[in-house]
Amino acid sequence: MDIEFNKNDDEMRQLVFQLDTKLAKVKLGGGEKKIASQHKKGKLTARERIAYLIDSEKDFLEIGAFVGEGMYQEYGGCPSGGVVTGIGEVRGRKCVIVANDATVKAGAWFPITAKKNMRAQEVAMENRLPIIYLVDSAGVFLPMQDEIFPDKEHFGRQFRNNAKMSSMGIIQVAAIMGSCVAGGAYLPIMSDEAAIVDKTGSIFLAGSYLVKAAIGESVDNETLGGATTQCEISGVTDNKFPNDEACLDYIKNIFDKVGAFEEAGFDRAEPKEPKLDPEEIMGLMPLDRAKPYDVKDIIKRLVDDSEFDEYKEAYGQTIVCGYARIDGWAVGLIANQRIVVKSKKGEMQMGGVIYSDSADKSARFIMNCNQRKIPLVFVQDVSGFMVGSRAEHGGIIKDGAKMVNAMANSVVPKFTIVTGNSYGAGNYAMCGKAYDPRLIYAWPTAKMAVMSGASAAKTLLQIKVSSLKAQGKEITPEAEKELLDEITARYNEQLSPYYAASRLWVDGIIDPRETRRVISKGIAVANQAPITEKFNVGVIQT
Repeated sequence: MDIEFNKNDDEMRQLVFQLDTKLAKVKLGGGEKKIASQHKKGKLTARERIAYLIDSEKDFLEIGAFVGEGMYQEYGGCPSGGVVTGIGEVRGRKCVIVANDATVKAGAWFPITAKKNMRAQEVAMENRLPIIYLVDSAGVFLPMQDEIFPDKEHFGRQFRNNAKMSSMGIIQVAAIMGSCVAGGAYLPIMSDEAAIVDKTGSIFLAGSYLVKAAIGESVDNETLGGATTQCEISGVTDNKFPNDEACLDYIKNIFDKVGAFEEAGFDRAEPKEPKLDPEEIMGLMPLDRAKPYDVKDIIKRLVDDSEFDEYKEAYGQTIVCGYARIDGWAVGLIANQRIVVKSKKGEMQMGGVIYSDSADKSARFIMNCNQRKIPLVFVQDVSGFMVGSRAEHGGIIKDGAKMVNAMANSVVPKFTIVTGNSYGAGNYAMCGKAYDPRLIYAWPTAKMAVMSGASAAKTLLQIKVSSLKAQGKEITPEAEKELLDEITARYNEQLSPYYAASRLWVDGIIDPRETRRVISKGIAVANQAPITEKFNVGVIQT
């Protein structure tokens, strides 16, 4: 291997080390003292509850681990948004699990917590997966109630989702393992079954202090809404258990007896490891986002037996399309090519840019995959669509619209891996978050924004300088450089995959070597939901 490969490999391993370090910190939630306090009360932490419940920790696919990263610092932060969510198996049944983390502000709901909870519910609804709620929350974080309470995508939407999921026949099971207050009380009670842990679990619309203030009644929380009250007097909850483990055992037994449901029927053969070593991905991906590389080298280290049947190989070469298998599952791959190519018309085409011919090819390929019931996998390293008079005269907007139309109307499940750049309309065409990928994960090398850091910084600088001149102020070259550096630094921070993950623009950041597992898990989950919608692109932009 050459020096460039070794350099890339070293840099990628450093990024993965940083990822693992950040993840280890996130998994501590509110910190070791808060974890010890939870244990002292006889309670497991959110992550311990999930580990006890699921068949295999190794098989758990976490969604939103970095949610809230760097946010709400004025309130002490909100690691993982104060809730742990993901997909795991309980007695062989694939389930979405949502567990409030009481070590983070007593499990209170920040605005980002609501977004994360609803993302978990969305995964359950799209894939028709059962959902398990492990409830331990003080309710809405009051200092920010105006940002979480009344709007369409706020706190109340989850109860609407509870009702919708029930009508769809999606199994919902809840365990009340701590506080469950006010509006939050509806979540477990709108589930099919609600278990409660004695002495530590409680559920009521208003706690003892609020009851005293509202109607003057003096009553303690246990009498008001403890396990004995809600199981034996009100009948609000179904069964009580002496501790977390017994409660979780009961949930396991529920899923041990669930019947089989209809599947989508995606094709799966005997899984095979890639012939080319997936470990080499680490050295093939340059950290410098401007450097070229051949995406087919990456693809052949992701797919079974390194076999890739390319579609229209000689046409529209800045996007690579083709059929393959990942862990046995048939997939249609759409990946941005990063080397400079030459079209048969003699045009030099830049890597990572979508041209008319590549957009046209991709639209046709997407339609083929829908015709054949093959899930789509998008591998994003895209700078955007080609600009300039030649591109405009060639109808780039029309061809781009055709690709977006076919992708947006796809009825087969879509999965997106952001490996590098994810800029502008390229993010949209390559199935960014706005286009309902069943799962979207990023590599540590990902950069996501409306345009690259250099382009944006220069544009923002021009706007700032023009504004200063309009005010009659002159700016020296030195001051201009200082301003450019400041703007660049601020913009580059927003390009970070952690910035995207903290806001749930992606479901998480993964080690590139985990890509096969994530895609395979995603398709296995998507296979639980039969396709009922007919593929129809409407008016196609010919």
